[in-house]
Amino acid sequence: MLYVDIPTKAQIDKLIAARGDALVSFFIPTTPETQHIGQARTTLGNLLKDAEAQLEAVGTAKRTIWPISEQINDLLDDDDFWAKQANSLAVFVSPDRLRTYRLPNHLTEMVQVGDRYFIKPLLRSVSGQNHAFVLALAENEVRLIEVFADLPPIEVRVPDMPKDAASAAGTSNVNSRSYSKRTGGSEGQNALLRSYCRKIDDALRPVLAGRDEPLIIAATDPLLSMFRTVTTHDHIAEDAIKTSPMRMTPAELATGARPVLDAVQAKLIASLHERFEALSGEGRSLTDVADVARAATFGAVDTLFVDIDGVLPGSVDETTGAVTFDKESTAANMGVVDEIAGRVIVAGGSVVAVRKDDIPGKGALAAILRYSL
Repeated sequence: MLYVDIPTKAQIDKLIAARGDALVSFFIPTTPETQHIGQARTTLGNLLKDAEAQLEAVGTAKRTIWPISEQINDLLDDDDFWAKQANSLAVFVSPDRLRTYRLPNHLTEMVQVGDRYFIKPLLRSVSGQNHAFVLALAENEVRLIEVFADLPPIEVRVPDMPKDAASAAGTSNVNSRSYSKRTGGSEGQNALLRSYCRKIDDALRPVLAGRDEPLIIAATDPLLSMFRTVTTHDHIAEDAIKTSPMRMTPAELATGARPVLDAVQAKLIASLHERFEALSGEGRSLTDVADVARAATFGAVDTLFVDIDGVLPGSVDETTGAVTFDKESTAANMGVVDEIAGRVIVAGGSVVAVRKDDIPGKGALAAILRYSL
């Protein structure tokens, strides 16, 4: 199994805010297969040597480098830690503290050294549509499954969720054609099924409150259409898994959800591109790195596209947002795009980590502004 601890928004904010003479960020491909984890440990050891060399090259005192090396070497010797891994490992270390995050994403090995942490590779884990919920809805059962991009799906316990349509209606069978009270026949059956859907929606409300992941429905009509008409949830996926989920395992539901989730992500990117183009005439769309850096420094960026794979060496002035570009990454500089992304997050903007081809202009970044500068 994958052991994952994705950083929260608050934890990322702390990483962004951290400053020091020597802050080192490691990203290492790992594997949940313990018998094959040796390569990841070797990679981290080699990256540590690179980090030490970078720190020494800019004149960092040995008394500052030594605590960093000691913490990483202690981590390398911890067999219990390496026995529980996911697909990638992020390690952030200063002379005073070491933090690790096990990630479901497949990241490229990298070490960055500077006066702040390099957080851009984390953004893929905390931005975009990396997972969803699937409501497996049938007359005889209902389940909520949480589906992840790179993790096994899990069934979510929902308090007060109806067991099935009959028990929700307090009857032995919702398919009865006999009349009772005001309605009966197919009209009465539909009324009971809609009531069943409302009770499901009521049970889901506290579980999904504040969540913006798509809710994908796995059902057939009439339940599929009925639930759409009664739900109060704002993030129902337009597409659905249009088959009975009765005999489907969570893994099978996750497989069915994947193309729906991909379509949701594609639609989100397309809508952001449309918004980017629509605002370009108002001076609220930018692709120039220096312009975006200045806008981010003054809190003007609403949405930032960043290339998840690229590194643009350089620095951004804390006060003016002026950019200084460098040819190579060293301990004396930090990734420009990473620094811009950090400022956008701190100012309450959103960062969309995508491949370069999905960025307007196909550059290192692009931004939609809250207002023109």
